Amino acid sequence: MLIAGLVLTGVAALIHVYIFFLESFAWTRPGTRATFGTTQEEAEATRSMAFNQGFYNLFLAILVALGIVLVAVGRLDVGATLVLAGAGSMASAALVLFVTSPNNRGAALKQGLLPALGVLAVILALAL
Repeated sequence: MLIAGLVLTGVAALIHVYIFFLESFAWTRPGTRATFGTTQEEAEATRSMAFNQGFYNLFLAILVALGIVLVAVGRLDVGATLVLAGAGSMASAALVLFVTSPNNRGAALKQGLLPALGVLAVILALAL
């Protein structure tokens, strides 16, 4: 169960690295604007906010990745804590998006389902 949880949270971390790239470096590109449903004007007006938000996503991914590495080298206590903190924050942010923005529920599910399932699997592995 632990390996399944680490795989799920690891894939979630990769997704968040991709989101980091979109928000921090490709925000005004046509493909990114289509993904996020923004106009050129909206993208330009929110560019610095998106840049900052992208780094939040990167930092969460780094927490998860570092946690996975620490679990792999035998530091289950610290590693699992980092995985749960990072992936739990990913899932929580997706839940906030789901609840507060009905138009973005699909995006919330895409970015929140894997970390939520990973958190559940890690918790179950630790409890058993």
